[in-house]
Amino acid sequence: MKINSQADLDFMERIQGEVTARGVRSGAGAGTDSYADFYAAKLAGVWDRARRTRAYASLGAFSTRAFLDLPATSKDGLKARPLDYVRVPVGASLKYYQTTGTTGTPTPTPRTARDMIANTVSVAEAWRPMLADRGHRALILLPSDIVPVADLMVGVCEFLDVPHAKAYPYTTGISDWDRITGLWEVFRPTAVFVAPGVLLQFSQIMKKRGLLDGLREPVELLMLLGEVSTPELRSMVGDWWNARAFDASYGSTESGTLAASCERDRLHLLRRANHFEIAGPDGLVPAEAGREGRLVVTPLNNDARPLLRLDMGDEVTLTGGCPCGGDAPVVTVHGRGTDGTEIKGSRVRTRDLEGIVYANHGVMGYLIEVDRYGTWARLLLERDPGADRGAEAAGNDFIQRRTGEHLGFRWDEVRFVNRLPVTTKSGGSQKSWKRSNFRVVDEVVPV
Repeated sequence: MKINSQADLDFMERIQGEVTARGVRSGAGAGTDSYADFYAAKLAGVWDRARRTRAYASLGAFSTRAFLDLPATSKDGLKARPLDYVRVPVGASLKYYQTTGTTGTPTPTPRTARDMIANTVSVAEAWRPMLADRGHRALILLPSDIVPVADLMVGVCEFLDVPHAKAYPYTTGISDWDRITGLWEVFRPTAVFVAPGVLLQFSQIMKKRGLLDGLREPVELLMLLGEVSTPELRSMVGDWWNARAFDASYGSTESGTLAASCERDRLHLLRRANHFEIAGPDGLVPAEAGREGRLVVTPLNNDARPLLRLDMGDEVTLTGGCPCGGDAPVVTVHGRGTDGTEIKGSRVRTRDLEGIVYANHGVMGYLIEVDRYGTWARLLLERDPGADRGAEAAGNDFIQRRTGEHLGFRWDEVRFVNRLPVTTKSGGSQKSWKRSNFRVVDEVVPV
């Protein structure tokens, strides 16, 4: 996080004051006068920046009424014309990123210093009770090339004064598993920021080498980012590492971070950094606990790419009453309604399937094989090196039963294997569910 001027320092302190303020309720037009005044001022600022882009050039003067009358910005439209939404020329930004492109063409995403400062501070303050107040040392096993997630984690650690190291195991010839193991033994991280796929592969290799027990001794937190993670997967890896595993955050490269985990492993909306609404049958309504629909967000501090009422496309459910005591709504992200892949006539999403697969703690990964006609499907499961093979038959029965109950079909075959392609676990910027966990076969062959 770069701060090299008094203006940026003042900006950082103002954002910190905003995101740590208390007593603000969610929802457009609801709450106290201070709430209304805060959002009116912040939305006016976003509106003014947006008017300087091609996409929003026709906007008139800001008013709350004008904002509420504005149609939602579709994420598909943003992806189709990404530079129309940019206020700051790409070459004038501080950092340039692109989305991973796992669901389409990578989207150019320039960011200014203020983009970086605001996003970092909002996430850091949400995680302060988990990280800064516990004396952690953090290891960051995430990509940091043209996606922002590892840079964000570095910024958070710097802001919170958390000692940290960054390594990415797929940087060929620089940071392989042996080097990470050596780093681990010296640095002894207590918190690990890691993509779920990376953690699965690393765990498997360490188990086979007999090193997992020693490496896990200092670890207390596993902060999973960059991919979908389910409660079942977090429970499984938490057991392996004797640590607490969290679904650390939710957001996108285009929007920035929208929600961050609390100590109870629940994602709370970062509503002091974003204005949230829910799109449903009655149009756009305030994002309040008890509502569900598509999440619509106006990031309040986006500078290079100001966005107004961005429809994330993700179906979400909002709840309240989190045991952590936080008053921001808890968001459960179900994914896009169009997400998923058809298997034997049923549309299957990542979360739905992985909630079944990883409920069996003897699984290190999976691969789905389907025929070209969509009438046959086999599930291959990579066995845990230390698992009891005698329990696999019961595991197969469990998966078949849960698949039938929750997904509406049965596998033609469920089989455990010793090793699956590394792409099924490689994680982060390299992973696309549809590309890495599915294989179309011309003919059905036995394993």
